[in-house]
Amino acid sequence: MLKEIAIADAYGAGFEFSLASKVISNNDLRCYLPHDLYGFQAKYTDDTQMSIAIAKLLLLDESWNDELIASMFVCCFKRDVRLGYSSGFHKLLMNCSSGRELLENIKPISERNGAAMRSVPLGFLRDKKNLLRLSKLQSAITHNTEIAIKSSCAVALAAHFGIHLKGGLSDLRRFLETEGYADWDFDWKYAVTMNAHDTVSAALSCLLKCDNLHDLLQMCVGLCGDTDSVASIAVGIACCFDEYERNLPQHLFESLDEVQYGLDYLDSLECQLVARYVD
Repeated sequence: MLKEIAIADAYGAGFEFSLASKVISNNDLRCYLPHDLYGFQAKYTDDTQMSIAIAKLLLLDESWNDELIASMFVCCFKRDVRLGYSSGFHKLLMNCSSGRELLENIKPISERNGAAMRSVPLGFLRDKKNLLRLSKLQSAITHNTEIAIKSSCAVALAAHFGIHLKGGLSDLRRFLETEGYADWDFDWKYAVTMNAHDTVSAALSCLLKCDNLHDLLQMCVGLCGDTDSVASIAVGIACCFDEYERNLPQHLFESLDEVQYGLDYLDSLECQLVARYVD
């Protein structure tokens, strides 16, 4: 899951808010492209780094609280400063030295997709009640709005449905409806904004229309807009379902430009999560 999130994130970043002509001409999974604004290439963004933060929190033997969560967000950023965050949040993280300082300075009123994009690892939690509690808690640190919190819960529940309930993709929408988290457009066809509703709608729509990671990644990016967030969420959830074929091109793994917190690190982190949470 975590390695695939990183691959989807890094690939999608090369098309984030690019012109449709660039997407149409180059969305063939042959290589990573440079980010239009920042210029980095073959590197993952905040989607993966924040997912790492959630994964690390899941491995702690401590009860979650606001300061603990915020501290992990700051720690993961400070040890590996990177571009890809929104300009405002990037500046805030650069100027914060602790989780408490982040909490004191952030205004968590955003309805964007930042909470959803880091929520796939929460699907490892066995207990649904606890999953929803922690999904809401971590979301509220940065995105304390109704739609952002719902988006976090929906993404985590979708991953949980595949990991622990061994549900089929054909039943996923019904499961989310039963849980009260299905208010999405499951036939999304538009360029994707950073709004939480739009991003989760796009990710779930693509997820349910494919059966393999190659086509899923291509479809997510083909929508245009916030391609890295849609792709990382959808591909991350897909990895929780046994029926999804894991066929991302090997060259995307080999050419990912991450060393210290790259594929080996992500693999180790996921193995620890599986050992702790999966029977």
